[in-house]
Amino acid sequence: MTTSRTAPLRVALVGYGLAGSVFHAPLVAATEGLTLDTVVTSNPERQAQARAEFGDGIRFADSPDALWDRAGELDLVVIASPNKTHVPLATAALEAGLPVVVDKPVAGTAAEARALAHLAEKQGLLLSVFQNRRWDNDFRTLQSLLAAGELGEVQRFESRYERWRPALKGGWRESGAPEEIGGLLYDLGSHVVDQALTLFGPAASVYAESDVRRPGAQADDDTFIAVTHRSGVRSHLYVSATTAQLGPRFRVLGSSAGYVKYGLDPQEAALREGVRPGAGTPEWGEEPEALWGRLGAGESPLTGGGTPVRTLPGDYPAYYSAIAAALLDGGPNPVPAAEAAAALDVLEAARRSASDGVVVTL
Repeated sequence: MTTSRTAPLRVALVGYGLAGSVFHAPLVAATEGLTLDTVVTSNPERQAQARAEFGDGIRFADSPDALWDRAGELDLVVIASPNKTHVPLATAALEAGLPVVVDKPVAGTAAEARALAHLAEKQGLLLSVFQNRRWDNDFRTLQSLLAAGELGEVQRFESRYERWRPALKGGWRESGAPEEIGGLLYDLGSHVVDQALTLFGPAASVYAESDVRRPGAQADDDTFIAVTHRSGVRSHLYVSATTAQLGPRFRVLGSSAGYVKYGLDPQEAALREGVRPGAGTPEWGEEPEALWGRLGAGESPLTGGGTPVRTLPGDYPAYYSAIAAALLDGGPNPVPAAEAAAALDVLEAARRSASDGVVVTL
């Protein structure tokens, strides 16, 4: 999956909405070995926004089809357009001979994800899924604690991605149309399921409860997923836009200790505010000591129980650094499509479980 070109690799970004402008474009631009060459958007305001941040040298295309006509001038396509376009655009890019990064979810079904993975393998091209939450500060910290055996044998993993958004924002993400692949199950659910599988391995069974609670809403906005892993760990995963009092981001219970962590990784908020990773931001991804999680047994972290654990800095830039290394040096794919397909198996099972009121065995 290497390329014959040398750095910098020329990147085309399809889509300049939230995902493209807040996450992908700044991270690509900050990565040694990559350069943002072309942005696909026909919106004049978004073109002006991109030009203001990345300079007059950036090129624009009104549609993705313009990229395939000059595929030889590019080295990577990043797809950050609406969910329903991911499969057709990734297919077109791979058939044009271009490596691809696709924002999550890579597809609406695991079968589609595996078909894309097969096409990429046939073409000898990189296909990677942007799962930035693997580089969240709390997730990296929990991985470190588990590697050191600080919790003993993990028995239960609780993960919450909760918000209080009683008013609808509109748009395809809140659409109930199946082709849009909207709702929180496939949005935030993609993150929490991917994290659980990364930490504790494949799922054996899935149970879920999914509700549409806000007036006028069409897609799920309050969903719970219970995963029993083959390893024996039970994961309880919550994604919600209707949570008036937020719970801990993580509560992980082991045979010798537990770890409780409140608050969200600071990187998304920083990116939204225009802060950029790089030499000028030495404390990128750091959080204040007051937000550190606590490790202990038999004591409540809310009353000062347990030992504070320094939160490792979040590191979203590591994803695109790994992409550059994969293309230039043959390094490993940071998030293979096969792993994204395994997460989609769980999401599909969760949808069926919530609809039919059953436990789904995988």
